[in-house]
Amino acid sequence: MSDDTKQTQEVKVKRTAKNSVFLDLFQDKKNLLKLYKTLHPEDTDATEDTLDIVTIDNVLTDNLYNDLGIMVGNNRLLLLLEAQSSWTVNILIRILLYLAQSYHEYFERTSQSLYKSKKVKMPKPEMPKPELYVIYTGNKGRKPDTISLSQEFFDGSDIDIEIKAKVIYESDKDNIINEYIVFCKVFNEQIKEHGMTKQAVTETIRICKDRNILKQYLSSKEVEVVTIMMSLFDDEQIMRTYEKDIKRETLMEKAILMLKKGKINIDEVSEYFPELLENDIKEIESEVMQLE
Repeated sequence: MSDDTKQTQEVKVKRTAKNSVFLDLFQDKKNLLKLYKTLHPEDTDATEDTLDIVTIDNVLTDNLYNDLGIMVGNNRLLLLLEAQSSWTVNILIRILLYLAQSYHEYFERTSQSLYKSKKVKMPKPEMPKPELYVIYTGNKGRKPDTISLSQEFFDGSDIDIEIKAKVIYESDKDNIINEYIVFCKVFNEQIKEHGMTKQAVTETIRICKDRNILKQYLSSKEVEVVTIMMSLFDDEQIMRTYEKDIKRETLMEKAILMLKKGKINIDEVSEYFPELLENDIKEIESEVMQLE
């Protein structure tokens, strides 16, 4: 193998690969409509022309590679945030900031001033209805279907500002959101097997096409998808953090397997897997309890 070939094989995958694919996937209005219809199958009047992407750049971490905003006519504002496979409720704070920035840009776009006495008009004149979703690509376990700011950060107290988000997990349903989640899981599996290399990317695409997962998108834009996922990532610290997350997930899977086989009990997890955090062990315990 030549040095150039070896170097190509060892090119690191950008940490935001899944997120970039997420955004690229739904730039296509056909796919965007499929996504919306998955969330609102009752809306038979929706067309590609009634959907507008209102994604905001550089508001959240990772340059919003994983966030997609959709305006549906003047009736709804849908905010979808694709979370990494590592569970975090911090996404609620991101949603709050994202929602505020979405309205800020809407008022600027419609030339409305917040500093005048005249009442501004929201996207829906009667009652604005933002809908907030989290697409979680990890295993559900005992995680909730809805998360809220008050519950997670204020011990369930009645607070003046509340944010609630529906969490979407992998299911047996045949829709484009589920296909994307499966794509992410296949990608994580290939990274565990091949590392952050081009082989992990090409194997992910091959497996998904064989399984009819995002097949049309991957077939028509395979070169672009490889380019997106193989872009060199400049921030080495974030790259190391991502690799650490993959390693931690692998250790968690091993711990769950040992618990299921009765080789250790939950109190011994920290002894056998000292790299795992307290929250990781709680998540492991929840998943094992669900399996019993």
